Amino acid sequence: MQRENLSAISEFVFVGLSDAPEIRLLLFVLFLLLYLATVAGNITLLVAISTDSHLHTPMYFFLSNLSLLDLLCPTITVPKMLGALLLEHKEISFFGCLFQHFFFIAAVGTEIFLLTVMAYDRYVAVCHPLRYPSIMSTKLCAQLAVGTWATGLLNSLLHTSLVFTLSFCGPNKIQQYYCDIPPVLALSCSSTRSRELVILVVAGVLGSSACVVTVISYIYILLEILAKDSPGIWHKAFSTCGSHLTVVCLFYGTTICTYVRPSFNYSPHSDRIVSMLYGMLTPLLNPIIYSLRNKEVKCALKRVISQVRRV
Repeated sequence: MQRENLSAISEFVFVGLSDAPEIRLLLFVLFLLLYLATVAGNITLLVAISTDSHLHTPMYFFLSNLSLLDLLCPTITVPKMLGALLLEHKEISFFGCLFQHFFFIAAVGTEIFLLTVMAYDRYVAVCHPLRYPSIMSTKLCAQLAVGTWATGLLNSLLHTSLVFTLSFCGPNKIQQYYCDIPPVLALSCSSTRSRELVILVVAGVLGSSACVVTVISYIYILLEILAKDSPGIWHKAFSTCGSHLTVVCLFYGTTICTYVRPSFNYSPHSDRIVSMLYGMLTPLLNPIIYSLRNKEVKCALKRVISQVRRV
């Protein structure tokens, strides 16, 4: 298929945020502060994990991957949004939109699979504590991490090829602050039904599979807790799994609401709110949730802060 048959437009325009100058400046300051806090929180968590030998375990290895994804996810979309708010430069080229879409979907997909791997890690830690070091070996952890990133990239490659090989010959205004699947599909002047079906099936199968593995892992954890019923077992299990379970509920809920549904339910206003939850708020909350709920992370952060003060 030749390029002219793929698209008759050379750029898209973001119209997902307010055009009122006073509100635009307020939104710019708000989102800039959120983005800086997200970057600072995740970088601090990465530094704490990499420099503290007590945190060189499978759980924190996966957590460092999660922090890296939480850095990438808003970095792919927020700078362009801030530029649109401050400089009113709302245009993005066709290929710029394609690449933004690819990397964002890759980051979101990888995070879904990574949270599933982290659920399995918590299952092994609670249900097989004595065999945990041998089961969650360095080799297996590396393989699981590479597998999640590779699956996320391949999933994004499929979705991006399905969306951006459509014809775009009419309106080019994206009702969103970044190039997401539903608003870009809404602009296509060719039939999207078959591709929407493929996207829905693939997202549904992968998303539901991740959810099933996570739910089964926590069912086994719950059964193990009920079987032992020893003093303090509930507190220990919650301290081990509570942070991950909180992040899973927040992230899965918002992403499923966005991607695993038919296009006729697409609502630009509600989608902007939901996408900001998993695209901006979740990456900000993840390091806070893990640091507040975890004594080891808090101790490591205190050591990092004390070292910085000495410098």
